[in-house]
Amino acid sequence: MLRRPTRNALLLCAILAMYTAPALAYVGPGAGLTAIGTMIAVIAALVLAVIGFVWYPLKRVMRRRRAERTSADEDSQKPGE
Repeated sequence: MLRRPTRNALLLCAILAMYTAPALAYVGPGAGLTAIGTMIAVIAALVLAVIGFVWYPLKRVMRRRRAERTSADEDSQKPGE
């Protein structure tokens, strides 16, 4: 259990956090476009990271299967064996 001064301080912080005053701020088109561009870049980076984590192991597996298939075909085509 929290001590009384700590509990009072947390209660005061919660009350102050709930009180909001209007910001009366203006976000111009440059800042808005920058924010939109940043969000698109972050989302694209995350999507490409996921694709990279999935694609490269799959690429390695496909290359290994292709190499095994090629070596099996070459072994079956050797004359005289």
